[in-house]
Amino acid sequence: MKKTIKDVNWAGKKAVMRCDFNVPLKEGCITDDTRITASLPSIKYLLENGAAIVLMSHLGRPKGKPNHDYTLAPVAARLSEYLGQEVKFVPSDVVVDDTVRAAAAALGAGEVMLIENVRYRAEEEKNDPEFSRELSELGDIFVQDAFGTSHRAHASTTGIADYIPAVSGFLIEKELKFLGQAVEDPVRPFAAIMGGAKVKDKIPVITNLLDKVDTLLIGGGMAYTFFKAQGYSIGKSLLDEEGLDLALDILKLAEEKGVKFLLPVDVVCADEFANDSPYDTYPVTAIPEDRMGLDIGAETIKLYCKALEESKTIVWNGPMGVFEMENFAVGTKAIAECLAGLDATTVIGGGDSAAAVTQFGLADKMTHISTGGGASMEFLEGRVLPGIAIIEDL
Repeated sequence: MKKTIKDVNWAGKKAVMRCDFNVPLKEGCITDDTRITASLPSIKYLLENGAAIVLMSHLGRPKGKPNHDYTLAPVAARLSEYLGQEVKFVPSDVVVDDTVRAAAAALGAGEVMLIENVRYRAEEEKNDPEFSRELSELGDIFVQDAFGTSHRAHASTTGIADYIPAVSGFLIEKELKFLGQAVEDPVRPFAAIMGGAKVKDKIPVITNLLDKVDTLLIGGGMAYTFFKAQGYSIGKSLLDEEGLDLALDILKLAEEKGVKFLLPVDVVCADEFANDSPYDTYPVTAIPEDRMGLDIGAETIKLYCKALEESKTIVWNGPMGVFEMENFAVGTKAIAECLAGLDATTVIGGGDSAAAVTQFGLADKMTHISTGGGASMEFLEGRVLPGIAIIEDL
């Protein structure tokens, strides 16, 4: 068990809190503030318990130098609205300077400030000890609440913990609870749904899950590599050449471990990769040479939903098809609707799967949606996340 903000007496203490405010911007305006709202429970708890808070985050890829297209100023404004009090934005092209230090030192209980994008400094991604020390001097205790960057060993996610004690915020606590319990101690039957484009990208996750799941369902572009590996024609569908032997290895491993391994039985194929392209549904053994698979078919949806209805814990990572195109979003939407109606623990592993359930208006029907695509993938692989490892144990 890791220490959380609930294990600290915050009276007279100053928190240096790493959040994930890497929000999408259009012409300087925030277009989706989900990551901001995800940080609010921890921030409010700290304020209610007498802490002063120095917030920090990255935004985009300014490539280690000041780039005001990636300023956190809009985040400070949005946070101020949500909290009903001013979040003092103290910008600096070097992130930490004398003005920033003075503002942090003057910060009183119940006050909040936000410093500039930590990736304005090249030292951030290099996990430079000197920059880590500069950040640590802004407060007394490090609060790690940025799950989305916890798989990166950077100055603001790991290095800072070399200088001040580290605890988790509620967001990290929630991620560890649901992802950890799903993988290590699931209520069975336990099913995992793996989608996405390339087999080799998901190999470590699939291999790790084959030791844990009862059923594994495959969808998305990677399914066609499994079909090709079994000798089927896949037409113009996506093929991961490097993944052909890996696909056969996975099929063999699943059989050896007694895991029910489900591949699509029918797919929706179109002439071109476009929403307005003519399309039809075919058995996977009869994909036309001049067409490409872009979604799972109706029979596969029935097959998959039946397997999911028999499950009590489900982890989903990766869409069933090109859900960004309305005509090829049917399979992904059907799986999302199926999960939404189940009496089961449903954990969505960030990235495109999270985007899909949000797009379909079903996010509030899921048990947990991870805020970190890459981080949740590495967690599901069974890897130690550096930004989690530095949090003190109870």
